[in-house]
Amino acid sequence: MAKRGKSDHGLIISIRSLIASHFTDQVQVSEDLSDMQDSMDIPTPSGINEKALTRKIDLRVLPTLFIIYVAAFLDRVNIGNALTLKLPNDLHLVGNQSNVALTIFFVPYILFEIPSNILLRRFKPHVWLSGCILAFGIVMLAQGFVKNYSGLLATRFFLGLAEAGIFPGSFYILSCWYKRDEALKRFAFYFSSVIVSNMFGGLLATAISKMDGDRGYHAWRWVFILEGIATILIGFMSYFALTDFPEEARWLTEEERRFVIAKTGIDEHPNEAITFRRIFEFLADGKPLAGGLMYFGAVIIPLYAFSYFGPTIVKTLDYSIVETQLHTVPPFAAALALCLIIAYWSDRLNLRSPFIAFGIIINICGLAVLMKVHHKFHVEYAGLFLAAMGTFAIGPTVICWFIMNLHGHTERSIGSAWLISFGNCGGIIATFTFLSADAPYYHTGYSICLGMVCLGAASAVVYGLLLARQNKRHSALGEKGGAKYYSL
Repeated sequence: MAKRGKSDHGLIISIRSLIASHFTDQVQVSEDLSDMQDSMDIPTPSGINEKALTRKIDLRVLPTLFIIYVAAFLDRVNIGNALTLKLPNDLHLVGNQSNVALTIFFVPYILFEIPSNILLRRFKPHVWLSGCILAFGIVMLAQGFVKNYSGLLATRFFLGLAEAGIFPGSFYILSCWYKRDEALKRFAFYFSSVIVSNMFGGLLATAISKMDGDRGYHAWRWVFILEGIATILIGFMSYFALTDFPEEARWLTEEERRFVIAKTGIDEHPNEAITFRRIFEFLADGKPLAGGLMYFGAVIIPLYAFSYFGPTIVKTLDYSIVETQLHTVPPFAAALALCLIIAYWSDRLNLRSPFIAFGIIINICGLAVLMKVHHKFHVEYAGLFLAAMGTFAIGPTVICWFIMNLHGHTERSIGSAWLISFGNCGGIIATFTFLSADAPYYHTGYSICLGMVCLGAASAVVYGLLLARQNKRHSALGEKGGAKYYSL
């Protein structure tokens, strides 16, 4: 077993070196990567079983965050299902009003993500995030009783405001509990809540569609009412179930707390104030812009396009309302499987960029099929599979690559909020990709998605080159501090 362990380690280092050599020219990558790995492994105190401690953390941190975001994302995108359940007729929506209703969500969502992460640090996660999800559920419940277009716009705006802190805040919390080579599996588990929401949303909408007319309400109102009530209950539960940052976790011993803080590197400037100057200093570096554009193009625009308009796209294949909702599930199930496979191997090799490139290629192939093939249902449906797999499978890898290359509380607080807020500017574009005027082929929507994915691919290359240049600098200076190196 010892020999096998050494050969596996050697194989992993060889693969990483081979891929990284494309970025780092004459640098002795294999030696550097080995040194980096050694320097990043904090010695485990004799009284701590690291594997048992990691399992303990998993059970306390991951399930509650997962449940919260299943509810939050489901509430955010369930309007896509509602649009197929008589909502436009009942609220007398005309033209692009449904698209505007989708878009207005992103205005407060984008603007308040960095402030929300600052408040998260001040009020503690179990207070701030549970308050956000509780507010979100109340607004979702109210959305089930809107009478007109103005009411829909108002509720969508406040939904965006309430949810602004949940996604970036959760990734910030996760980055404080795990080191680089174990982070992606946890990021992927959490991000899979997005995929599960899309899968479950279709099944739930199918079940709720049978309540059409109950108590005088059409099915789309029941979608908002029932999901709103469930989210309110989750908000109350999360206050007691959510854990805070490692230094505040009473369920760890003092020795365990010190070990977690040391191995994750969050002890750098723990009490540094987050000021506008510090934010501008962070953004002045080229890496945040490249990382933001990568997330914006390769993940967010196609992700929201398919989350909001997946049922609409499937409906063009001539399925009934119930069949439409059911046929949105399998592509997301395939995306979930690929997401978890990529997370395992990416953590195993401690490499991100090759897996991101793989997902982008799959996505491009799927979008090309959807754009060019018509009246061949099986081929079109296969294209939808590829597009969904390519988009959703690399989402957590992109996020993990960026956030885990940040150091300390301050950088991760600013950086996680920056990535999610900048990337979600793509949500505004995504809501106008599939217009009713372009039905049934949606050539414009697929073209926009394809162009943005290519932008994301180019940004990923730039981001990787910037990281490699920084690593080369550290190598030239003879610096071996693992936290100063960036993973590729």
